[in-house]
Amino acid sequence: MKFPRGSGVLLHPTSLPGRYGIGDLGDSAYRFVDFLQAAGQSYWQILPLNPTGYADSPYLCFSALAGNPLLISPDKLVEQGHLVPSDVENVPAFPIDRVDFGWVIQYKTDLLNRAFENFKTRSTKEQRTSFRRFCNEQSVWLEDFALFMALKEVHNLRPWYEWEDELKIRDESALSRARKRLSDRIENQKYRQWQFFEQWLAIKKYSNEHGIRIIGDIPIFVAGDSAEVWASPHLFHLDKNLQPTIVSGVPPDYFSKDGQLWGHPHYRWNVMAKDNYAWWIERFKMAFTQADVARIDHFRGFYDYWEVPAGEKTAIKGRWVKGPGAKLFRAVTAAIGEVAIIAEDLGDFTAESRAGVSALQEEFGFPGMKVINFAFSGDANDPFLPHNFSRDYIAYTGTHDNDTAVGWYQETSTEHERDYARRYLARDGSDIAWDLIRLAWSSVAHTAMTTAQDLLGLGHFARMNTPSTVGAPNWCWRMLPGALNDGIAARLKELTYIYGRLIE
Repeated sequence: MKFPRGSGVLLHPTSLPGRYGIGDLGDSAYRFVDFLQAAGQSYWQILPLNPTGYADSPYLCFSALAGNPLLISPDKLVEQGHLVPSDVENVPAFPIDRVDFGWVIQYKTDLLNRAFENFKTRSTKEQRTSFRRFCNEQSVWLEDFALFMALKEVHNLRPWYEWEDELKIRDESALSRARKRLSDRIENQKYRQWQFFEQWLAIKKYSNEHGIRIIGDIPIFVAGDSAEVWASPHLFHLDKNLQPTIVSGVPPDYFSKDGQLWGHPHYRWNVMAKDNYAWWIERFKMAFTQADVARIDHFRGFYDYWEVPAGEKTAIKGRWVKGPGAKLFRAVTAAIGEVAIIAEDLGDFTAESRAGVSALQEEFGFPGMKVINFAFSGDANDPFLPHNFSRDYIAYTGTHDNDTAVGWYQETSTEHERDYARRYLARDGSDIAWDLIRLAWSSVAHTAMTTAQDLLGLGHFARMNTPSTVGAPNWCWRMLPGALNDGIAARLKELTYIYGRLIE
């Protein structure tokens, strides 16, 4: 059974406490796993772990396969001997409740450069062997990614489609010259990826040993300014000048009256089908290297997707186009076996598209999502009310795209929603976050999830992301040190026991 009855907590590693301005893969990550175990939980859900680009969004990254170097723990680099204690003594006075990405990027990049220089001169034979093994094993994506990032550095981080023509079109002689000229920068990028994977996979191992499965996240689309689009432009709808002809988004819905114009280039699914979706198979292999379960963001796009002509200012003028459907997932399961996938199936659907997405989920056993934050705007027939859904769902109090439970109740809900919530819950709303946690945990859904913000009863200020907006405070929230304490663990474990979600 891929999804026994269980529960867990959503917290992205950037939100962990720590003294380096951003959550990382150091001791706080291990202590969070300890909290989950003490609370009787089965899952730690994260957002994409890839290197963030525009607006620091984990859904718009420089690579769909590489890891985010900002998550590398300086303390672990000290343990490895790649930094010395004095390197991390005079840490800037970063905010402890949010990430100041510009400040953090400059500071941590300097640390990572220093660590790489030390690695070149001080590393042990075992470390060098481990590094070379990693480079060889991951060469299918690492070579292009490291060159891509090295070239971005010398182009002041400008997108690849603004580079010289010979580099844009990947002229082999130009790439060969760049590899020689930038060999040290390329090696530095590979070093960062090695350290990221060493640290993250150690956390995943620790989690699994303590009964915690990792739920990762696969954004269906990749950023136009990414190593994958640069390396394989034939797989995307680009014109002869390598500019997108159609881009991603969704039409107007309950998140936005103008729709959401995401702007990723769309896939040429007919081209991908010719090699039996090899590009996607590699992506799924990486997803299940990093995690035990994968949530696919905008799963609906595999059945049909909204394409918008490039250059539009909103997502209103678009059309629905059929995706690859079951053919893709049959190829994936044939290549890597049965996989545990959560289908993010939220949004407005026509009857035909809802039936198509549901058929995909049923064929492969991919549960959908029910966000209780959405449940109270209608009446007793609302599909997000727990009495209306079946076992084959993941019930969430909210996600990274929702307001916190307290923020929703106090600021972003209507009076009708608040009234209906109080009546449905038979509560006065004074402890709304834990009322919704209890509701999710008591539901028939095989998996119940909440956020760290809801466990802490935090308000609107702690919201992780507001769709259709760009920049801070999106993605900036951080948890304060010691916030998740023994009392919260005990309270959550009690609910987990009462509603039969403890997994032995």
